[in-house]
Amino acid sequence: MEKVNKKLGLAFDSWDMDFYMDMFVNKLKRDPTSVELFDLAQSNSEHSRHWFFKGKLLLDGKEINESLIDMVASTQKTSNDNNVIKFGDNSSAIKGFKHTKLRPTNVRDPSQVVKEETESDIIFTAETHNMPTAVAPFSGATTGTGGRIRDVQGVGRGGHTVAGTAGYSVGNLHIPGYEMPWEEKGWEYPNNFASPLQIIIDASNGASDYGNKFGEPLISGFVQSYGLKNGDNVREEFVKPIMFSGGIGYMPHNMIKKNKPEKGMMLVKVGGPVYRIGVGGGAASSVAVQGGDARDHALDFGAVQRGDAEMGNRLNRVVRGCLEADINPVESIHDQGAGGNGNVLKELVEPEGAVVYTKEFQLGDPTITTLELWGAEYQENDALLCSKENRAVLEDICRRERCPVSFVGEVTGDGYMSLVEDSYTNKYLNRNERLKPETQSKMPYDLHLEAVLGNMPRKTFDLVTEKRTKLPLSLPQNVTVHDALNRVLRLVNVASKRYLTNKVDRCVTGLIAQQQCVGPLHTPLADCAIIALSYYDLVDRCVTGLIAQQQCVGPLHTPLADCAIIALSYYDLVGSATSIGTQNIKGLLDPAAGARMSLGEALTNLVFAGISELEDVKCSGNWMWAGKTGAEGGALVQACRAVCDAMASVGVAVDGGKDSLSMCAQVAGEKVKSPGTLVVSTYAPCPDITVKIEPALLQEGSALVYVPVSPGKYRLGGSALAQCYKQLGDNPPDLDDPTVLKTMFKVTQKLLKEGKLLSGHDVSEGGFITTALEMGIGGIRGMNLDIQVEQNVSDIQALFNEELGIIFEVSRNNVLYVLNEYKKNGVNAKQIGTSGNYGMNAEVTIKVNGKKVLDTKLIDVYRMWEETSYQLECLQANSDCVRQEWLGLAKRKGVTYNVTFDPSSAVVKTKPIRVAVLREE
Repeated sequence: MEKVNKKLGLAFDSWDMDFYMDMFVNKLKRDPTSVELFDLAQSNSEHSRHWFFKGKLLLDGKEINESLIDMVASTQKTSNDNNVIKFGDNSSAIKGFKHTKLRPTNVRDPSQVVKEETESDIIFTAETHNMPTAVAPFSGATTGTGGRIRDVQGVGRGGHTVAGTAGYSVGNLHIPGYEMPWEEKGWEYPNNFASPLQIIIDASNGASDYGNKFGEPLISGFVQSYGLKNGDNVREEFVKPIMFSGGIGYMPHNMIKKNKPEKGMMLVKVGGPVYRIGVGGGAASSVAVQGGDARDHALDFGAVQRGDAEMGNRLNRVVRGCLEADINPVESIHDQGAGGNGNVLKELVEPEGAVVYTKEFQLGDPTITTLELWGAEYQENDALLCSKENRAVLEDICRRERCPVSFVGEVTGDGYMSLVEDSYTNKYLNRNERLKPETQSKMPYDLHLEAVLGNMPRKTFDLVTEKRTKLPLSLPQNVTVHDALNRVLRLVNVASKRYLTNKVDRCVTGLIAQQQCVGPLHTPLADCAIIALSYYDLVDRCVTGLIAQQQCVGPLHTPLADCAIIALSYYDLVGSATSIGTQNIKGLLDPAAGARMSLGEALTNLVFAGISELEDVKCSGNWMWAGKTGAEGGALVQACRAVCDAMASVGVAVDGGKDSLSMCAQVAGEKVKSPGTLVVSTYAPCPDITVKIEPALLQEGSALVYVPVSPGKYRLGGSALAQCYKQLGDNPPDLDDPTVLKTMFKVTQKLLKEGKLLSGHDVSEGGFITTALEMGIGGIRGMNLDIQVEQNVSDIQALFNEELGIIFEVSRNNVLYVLNEYKKNGVNAKQIGTSGNYGMNAEVTIKVNGKKVLDTKLIDVYRMWEETSYQLECLQANSDCVRQEWLGLAKRKGVTYNVTFDPSSAVVKTKPIRVAVLREE
């Protein structure tokens, strides 16, 4: 077993070895087959089983009275009971809305499309694809996106995908000819991992490429680069990167529950044929320390899947067709991921069991072995249960969509999963027949599901806490605000994300109500994303009818948005908003503070989208941590406990998420841990997707108001400023009082729904000054600010702290009313200045306690903010075109529309226009 463990890369630890030795020697009294061992390694890997989050934890010798998964689930007790699916499926879902939708009258052939009243619930899921992206960035990211799309499809009895989100965390970039002073030179990287620069370009290419070809817009996200030595002179860097993929969609309310497997139901595989790709990904991604020369690199590369978005689109149309049928032929559905057929088919038929026939699978490669057929994670494939009575309906839908379908087995009811190297034959359904020696020789896999998926003993993890050396932030004595700004605005975490938004569709489907880009220059600045439920009524429809907000905002469509908004149909204004928060660098100083700040950022990103109420907000929590290395497990426990307590105080809850606990890489004999990361993704119902504002200043002379969540605090630990001066600092910001955040959120929502707010943005990476400047960049407007702080607070502290808070624009007529609303609810709010005139040469003047500390033109800070994006764009696009765009920055201005007629009078109202939709590959 030890020999096979190493040869096949099974990642068994000593606990696994002992457990399986006992299982086969003492209980089954036979040798395992290589197929069975490979299957067990995938099905029971950390990736699939989440041993750590469900395990028994000892911290500094004392047992913790609840598991991490129990901590997370407990947040549901203090939030609204609006989940219809939580923790138990491929995605989570919350109660949505009744609305009108379009539905074909016949899904098996071309037919008329009619309007129909329905009720839909809102789906969200998020996962990471870190190891594959480290090894092969493009393929790792395409399949991360594709796999997450199928998580949305695989909820209940089927779900509809609408939009995606993405995030990338990488090491120091070292852009050729554009070296940054905080990036350490000479550090080594694993020879089987791509470089951070290659990952940031190729991974974002992969995620964008898949969505573009599939037809899913990417509407929100994050990116960061980090690599420094801490106070103990230990290197911490995203050598093992994060590739994060989130997805939002909707599903019919009457399809939220999977039907249980019953004897006689058919096991169906829909999607691409079997290829020798993605073999052993579940185990490979669970190795605690990755990279280095000791591990077989061929195993890692072979574990990476390959994406086929065109096949993914066919599969998606099949799922949609099944949901639109009068009788849905899908009784239950799961996406194929880690562990391949072995994992997904067992999940589908548990606890009833089934016989699966190897010769019923469609092979893309005739040399596929049985082990590869059973364990390969080849992409664009779902597994379904279908009754024999509905087989013809499913076959007709697949035929129409030209999507391969294979009926590979049948539910037996005897509890055994048996893989037979033969074609479909009824005799194998009899357990006694399968026990005959001549049949056993044809069965490389024959195990009772209770032995594989049952309640296995919990693993115990002995964790310790660590006291880290924290060095105070020390800046050059003569550093000016302009000097600091010139560094901070170039840090990839802070700088423009145009190099990402330029290459990805942000509005296809017609259901996107807000994406990343805002303002007259379509600047990527928005704080949340919003989806709609309907195509009709008054809503900005972007391309296909339902775009409410994506990444780009303002007159130049600048990529600034931090939240996104989608619609759920084409006839109503109901939809959903989603946002992201992650503050992992602050967590290096204080894991609890970093986790609380991640929650705080997610909510301050969401606050400018009109949602039903705060307690309806649900969150996906994704944990990327070197949890089994050194003291990182103890840090993870601190972070989990802290964010769960904060959620209980705020009134929001977690309803799903994933963990990746192997965030450590072997580099030249040294273990380099990636910063422990929690990504909080929120989603919530939007009764009216037009109720939103963007981070782009709208009017000259309007008031700018600052609402701090921790007034009087100016902590710089873990900030972008500290990183840009090659330090971490010692005292990070924190969500000191979650109830203040709760009250601030509710007051801001009230003012938003009353129409009192014009534009708004959260304070996050880059600090207070970056937030204000980004609003000016988004709206192409200058500003005049005067920040009043305590006398012992430096200009740098006042402007570059990343304490939680928001800045918004309000008309002069409403400013007193707005300030009074916060005051009477006990929340600190103050006017900090006014918006300026329009244009790239607009004046930007910033004072601290009346002293002028920055006096410049908008174009100057705009160039600083855009240059890193320009440098990255030169490496991925036609450099001549990119340079022309760069040189034209100063001349940009918003488009002015001169309409000489009333658009509403041009709508055809007397006779409807007949439209035929032609579909062809």
